[in-house]
Amino acid sequence: MDSQDKKGGNVAAIATMFALFFMIAFVTNFASPMGVIAKNQFNASNALSQLGNAANFIAYLFMGIPGGLILKRRGYKFTALTAVAVGFAGLAVQLVSGFVSSFPVYVVGAFIAGFSMCMLNLVTNPLLNTLGGGGKKGNQLVQFGCSLNSVGATLSPMVLGWLIGEITKDTAFGDARPALLIAMGIFAVAFVIVALSRIPEPHMETAEEKAARMSGQVSVMRDIAETLKFRHFTFGALAIFFYIVIEVGVPSMGMLYMTEVGQPWYVGGAVAGVVCGAYWFLMMCGRLLGGVVGGKISSRVQVSFLATLGIALLLATMFTPFKMITLFGKEFPLSMAFMVAVGLCTSVMWGGIFNMAAEGLGKYVPMGSGIFMAMVFGGILIPVQGFLADKIGILNSYWLSIGLLAYVLFYALVLSRPTKRAE
Repeated sequence: MDSQDKKGGNVAAIATMFALFFMIAFVTNFASPMGVIAKNQFNASNALSQLGNAANFIAYLFMGIPGGLILKRRGYKFTALTAVAVGFAGLAVQLVSGFVSSFPVYVVGAFIAGFSMCMLNLVTNPLLNTLGGGGKKGNQLVQFGCSLNSVGATLSPMVLGWLIGEITKDTAFGDARPALLIAMGIFAVAFVIVALSRIPEPHMETAEEKAARMSGQVSVMRDIAETLKFRHFTFGALAIFFYIVIEVGVPSMGMLYMTEVGQPWYVGGAVAGVVCGAYWFLMMCGRLLGGVVGGKISSRVQVSFLATLGIALLLATMFTPFKMITLFGKEFPLSMAFMVAVGLCTSVMWGGIFNMAAEGLGKYVPMGSGIFMAMVFGGILIPVQGFLADKIGILNSYWLSIGLLAYVLFYALVLSRPTKRAE
């Protein structure tokens, strides 16, 4: 009976983590269509329209390592409950921005929501791996979780585009109110589910560890410094920083491109949402495929191949002659079909880069995870891509994505080789 209870508890905990994975992407991906609204309502530049995206990811810089410490000292359930409550508050602030028609208020709400997304990421990834027993089964659970994350990312722009409809100069933040209320409802339900769930605490700080910390024998800064002595890890952390810009920047620029009012490639917010949703759908497909072949094909080979393919697809996006095509009853620019395919390339990069960077870290893996989560603040460069879009054109801004993919490729081929710690 005890083993059956434990198995049932694990199933419930796994289901809860899967739900949280979905929520992370569903809320995070509100930023792209909201950026389009900001561009039209406040006559914002492409750069300023991406401040919501940037604020969401900057929060990871502030919460990555502190969130890891909270997880260690208070446990998974406390961290998850706190994250869901903070996420609800962030969405509430974004809702208020619609009532007061304030872009700065929306950016603050996105920043608060970013704290929640960071903490949820810290909970879901290691707990699923642990519940799966580590190794291939643990990786399989994480890949399934990532797939549900992609489902949330796929539905988010579609739902927002469907609820808002055509985005015009008259579209305002208030028009996103129904979608925000739906998201808040999801968070409220999630809070109740997490509160009622039995979540194991395999990594809770022990009494001995707490005593060592209180006596000063354990230093966070010392652990950070020791972890960064692994050169292949440090280069990998930089690769994650760049990867976030690629993953989010590619569809965000596509959304801006397809909703550029007055241009022949304008298709409206609803169609643009569906097209960008297809990008995240392909990412989900890639993650499922990556989980299947992961036991046979190394992360190094997967990331190298997909980075190369991603560069080729972005070049096709930029240089394909303008032409409108129809697919599944939706008319959109041919170049955006190549943009959508990049989702397949970015699918396994997060897990692949982490896998290569964490090799040989030993006892420093937990600190490495916290550092990786902090590096998600690479999203701060998305407004830089928006600035490039203002100066040289939206499609030409993909030169930044190509340059960052080139670094990821170089990391996989050369810099990811495990190194001895620097003396």
